[in-house]
Amino acid sequence: MPTSSASTTDAAKPAASGGVQSLERAFDLLERMADAGGEVGLSELSASSGLPLPTIHRLMRTLVACGYVRQQPNRRYALGPRLIRLGESAARLLGTWARPYLARLVEETGETANMALLDGDEIVYVAQVPSKHSMRMFTEVGRRVLPHSTGVGKALLAHTPPEEVRALLARTGMPAATEKTITTPEGFLDALVAVREAGYAVDDNEQEMGVRCLAVSVPDSPTAAAISISGPAGRVTEAATEKIVPILQEVARDLSAALANTAGNGQG
Repeated sequence: MPTSSASTTDAAKPAASGGVQSLERAFDLLERMADAGGEVGLSELSASSGLPLPTIHRLMRTLVACGYVRQQPNRRYALGPRLIRLGESAARLLGTWARPYLARLVEETGETANMALLDGDEIVYVAQVPSKHSMRMFTEVGRRVLPHSTGVGKALLAHTPPEEVRALLARTGMPAATEKTITTPEGFLDALVAVREAGYAVDDNEQEMGVRCLAVSVPDSPTAAAISISGPAGRVTEAATEKIVPILQEVARDLSAALANTAGNGQG
């Protein structure tokens, strides 16, 4: 069949999921671009997706026209600025969906609960439910911090290839927030090994003296996300950690399932 005839029917062809195939392919290409660092060439997309170049070119031309992709002077394609508004709105919604689970963490642990995402090279907090204790931790929603000094940063980067972690740390630097902040790539990579072995991350006075945080990633989250509790070091002791970590892990699993159901309920 000639390419032109295939192109005519492709947009209307139903996908295996019952959706529109061209839409599924377009979103798949956007995700592949994000995974590749935000900028790719058509041949790279063709190799990774298995789609023929004419199909990819047609889809990219449409995404460019809509502002979701832009073509660079070097002819490569980059994620476009219109995606920023969608991402910011989605991050706010993710925080809204997470709040009941964070509230459950507060009820069961007594400490302030947070949710954070990895946005570029930074950690951004998207939701928080404060502890009911008079002495409690506050992290402003929307606050951005560097990953190397936070429990959520360690949880989010624990399974990232070491060379990518090193590249991130080289871009951000590793300034010391306190005297206990990890300030060398080797030290941080060792900490990530400990996270993988233990199944949770710790910020032990590394972001703020007197404060300890425990964090876990949200498995299979649509975007890399972690939840944590934070409290005074005198309350978040080693003994308390043994009780809190299983609760954190259970809430993370339940939140993951809820997010998956939310995505499934969106299917028409």
